[in-house]
Amino acid sequence: MPLDFTAIDFETANSSNASACAVGLVRVRDGRIVDKAGWLIRPPAGHDVFFELNVRIHGIQPEDVADAATWTQQLGDIVAFAGDDILVAHNAGFDMAVLKRACDATGDDCPAYRYACSLQVARKVYQLESYRLPFVAAEAGFADFPHHNATADALACAHVMIDAAQRVGAADIEALTQAVGVRVSQITTAEAPAVSFAVA
Repeated sequence: MPLDFTAIDFETANSSNASACAVGLVRVRDGRIVDKAGWLIRPPAGHDVFFELNVRIHGIQPEDVADAATWTQQLGDIVAFAGDDILVAHNAGFDMAVLKRACDATGDDCPAYRYACSLQVARKVYQLESYRLPFVAAEAGFADFPHHNATADALACAHVMIDAAQRVGAADIEALTQAVGVRVSQITTAEAPAVSFAVA
């Protein structure tokens, strides 16, 4: 099977996993980046206060999302972009928790995506002092990107997985995760623990 997946990254307005305020998506086909997209999101009601820490990290202000599509309005666009792909994210537990919690907050059905974590893969493939996304992406040959821009982070994540697959000779995501000893997980409809905001 070819190396096909969709890399995804969310930014949040505050420490609530439900407070998605931006998403970036990158489509990979046969080990090559073929499409990318990203947009702002108006966080669900009750999760829409912007914390100073978060704003300082990603630069998104409340007024920036005032006219953005709501989570419910744009969820279909995420699903349409990703299709049936395995999702990949750096510190994937955080991004999958955002997807799950935002759906919980709005009453939307959460897609039961399978997913893999580029942070876990990087720890197995690279020998680095830090496994934060900028350091890992630089090792994969993708440096000097605007970290915490959702689309740029998804692009960096995609480069990491493509590079890691090449280094271990893996033809697809399943082969890559098996080769390095990490799991492909799946979002479940069962109540999942919240994952605190983490800077990757």
